[in-house]
Amino acid sequence: MSDPSNGPAERRDRRWSQGMRGVLWVSAGALAIHLIPLFLPRNMPEQELAIARATENIDTRLTYLVPLKSNDKATAQDLRTAAELLQEGAPAQAHDLALEAERRDPTAVETQLLLARICDVERMGRCVEQSLNKAIEFAPADPRADLLWADLSEKKGDLASATEALARAHQRVPGDALIGVRYGRLLSRMGQPDNALKIFATLEGRMPPARLLVEQGLVLSKGGRSREAVKLLQQAVQADPKLAEGHFQLGLAWAQLGNDDAAEEALLRADRLNVADTRPLATLCTLQVKAGRFEGARQTRTDLERRFPQRMDAIREQCRLP
Repeated sequence: MSDPSNGPAERRDRRWSQGMRGVLWVSAGALAIHLIPLFLPRNMPEQELAIARATENIDTRLTYLVPLKSNDKATAQDLRTAAELLQEGAPAQAHDLALEAERRDPTAVETQLLLARICDVERMGRCVEQSLNKAIEFAPADPRADLLWADLSEKKGDLASATEALARAHQRVPGDALIGVRYGRLLSRMGQPDNALKIFATLEGRMPPARLLVEQGLVLSKGGRSREAVKLLQQAVQADPKLAEGHFQLGLAWAQLGNDDAAEEALLRADRLNVADTRPLATLCTLQVKAGRFEGARQTRTDLERRFPQRMDAIREQCRLP
């Protein structure tokens, strides 16, 4: 006769207990690893940085990071890392650490870029400019200072200065596709479509042809040249049928021309190719409402809400039904 104590229920309980013990051991090991820095002799900058990274509390970070300024073992990179950890919550102390990094490594471009970012947080415009100019002086062929200049200018809404900075970056590395695309897009935003198209023409052979066609189509579409845009975007999706962005932009271009059926087909294709993107169906819903096709719009919005419940309010705001 079998022992009832060895039944299925007891075996399940035993396996569960073993599993829980395993989880507890793993958790204890992970906790121990995180606590190790607290028990080591704290005479190495790496230990102070590790402890500071483990907390989001700015006062705790200050306790561990500010002393690095007088720690002879701290490298310029250590000081830059410490400054980055304090940049948002304690920019004045971050500034001091970055200046000490500059003293220890006077010609490091990375330090000047960091100083520019910190000075921007502190609203010290002259300091930003001086740091970026130093970065350019130390590395004339490096576009990072100009790119940061463009970032900070765009953040302030100064698109003219951002465009000038991107022009300089593009001159330094004319073959860089990422810089070229960003520069071309900004020129288009600034109402300079012909100049934007010239920049994109220099990128032929430096980025996938379909993606380049999409960028060129966007310039034409923004400039009101929708028929030309449709032609380029059709070429893009023919070159790469799985390019979701190409189908999405083609849908927008067809919508500008008033061809709702073609727009819907392209937008649905874009949605199928990238189900994580809300834009195709949100755009389709808006077009359906505008055309008075409320039942279709209701179905489209329901589909969006089902797939993106966390964005329900934004979806309803984007596609308002009567």
